Amino acid sequence: MLHPEGKLTINLDAVRENYRILRARVKTPCTIAAAVKANAYGLGANEIVGALMQEGCNDFFVAGPEEALTLRRHHKNCNLYVLSGFYQSRAEIYPAHNLIPVLGSFMEIKAYGDLARAQGKALPALLQFNTRMNRMGLGAVETQELLANMDMLEGIDLRGVISHLACADEPDHPMNETQYQVFKDIAEHFPNVPKSLANSSGIFLGEKYHFDMVRPGMALYGLNPTPEHENPMQSVVSLEVPIMRVRIVYEDAVVGYGATYRFDKESLIATVSAGYADGIFRALSNKGAFYWKGIRLPIRGRVSMDLTTVDVSDVPKGERPRPGDYLEILGPHQDADDLAKDAGTIGYEVLTNLGNRYERRYIG
Repeated sequence: MLHPEGKLTINLDAVRENYRILRARVKTPCTIAAAVKANAYGLGANEIVGALMQEGCNDFFVAGPEEALTLRRHHKNCNLYVLSGFYQSRAEIYPAHNLIPVLGSFMEIKAYGDLARAQGKALPALLQFNTRMNRMGLGAVETQELLANMDMLEGIDLRGVISHLACADEPDHPMNETQYQVFKDIAEHFPNVPKSLANSSGIFLGEKYHFDMVRPGMALYGLNPTPEHENPMQSVVSLEVPIMRVRIVYEDAVVGYGATYRFDKESLIATVSAGYADGIFRALSNKGAFYWKGIRLPIRGRVSMDLTTVDVSDVPKGERPRPGDYLEILGPHQDADDLAKDAGTIGYEVLTNLGNRYERRYIG
């Protein structure tokens, strides 16, 4: 019987090497903190954190408190920062598990200060400022009010002030300098507190963006932080999926739901065991490709939930794949950024949508 699952391999040695590449670009004593939200972009936060701690990384950012709790069960001695802030309904878990919220509103600041006073001790937190990205963080009016009344932070052990770059992957975008200046002006009011602005691409904008802490995510996982140039990072992920059936189709035949592809000549097609439930986006229908021994196999017809069909006609007859052989989706001939381009999206979305039906393997 054929094994229906694809094989997803995550190279932890490559993750560590990417950390070292970034470390070489950032001057000591600037800290490198890893963004491991969304299960480390789909690659396994527990394993990624363990690998990075071996390299000396001790600071990790997650999205919400549940992600932080999951990591804390396995990693007792690292700093875990909760980007979505302080949830008053879960107030007790922050001090109980040494979780550090990123506060971005007066409501959060007041509630967290009240908790600190109730516990009779200062509690650690970061402050986030909105520097024109207009998602999270204290806005301009709130910032001025806070700077005029720092007593609002009573009971809070302020471990850092942060913001987030909106256009760091476009080095010439004027937003980068705007955000830098806004953040720099705010940071001057916190002379003895660490500051953080740069994400993965922000690290490559230059030293002035580094401040005291940088927060890479995608670069650690092998995505390209400098899209206009060759990727400086090591590849981390490979993905192979098995062929379930190979068949000959004739001129004027169609394939898949909606009969969206019609063959203009006799062809050989392979149906593989992966579809949009496994992160092979439906947008790749009649656009993307898999690979066999370096030969591009274009997707024919619509990607369905569990199956995708590719054209293997260009493979020489003596080398054609058979049922049970594995085709490359991610690997030496196509990385997550390449696949994302065909799907009209970004590499982040490719990684975070890798399905849970794959056989996962960690190496390194």
